[in-house]
Amino acid sequence: MEGLGWLAAIIVGALAGWIAEKIMKADHGLLTNIILGIVGAVVLNFLLLTVVGSTLGGWIGQLIIGVIGACILIGGYRAIRRA
Repeated sequence: MEGLGWLAAIIVGALAGWIAEKIMKADHGLLTNIILGIVGAVVLNFLLLTVVGSTLGGWIGQLIIGVIGACILIGGYRAIRRA
């Protein structure tokens, strides 16, 4: 999570994971939500930097990226689990 401190990254990651959990109708714990939000944001930030050359900044931008990234991770996990 670019530009955020550790505490802010944990808070934004937890919010992003929780929102993604609600969107994807999943059932995870707090720790899983934090991990999904942070890892989702890291993955999507990497993809955006590679493809577009920039990423969204600030708390709101990283929250949006974290939610989208966490949704992608949940969807990917479901697809792998089915196979």
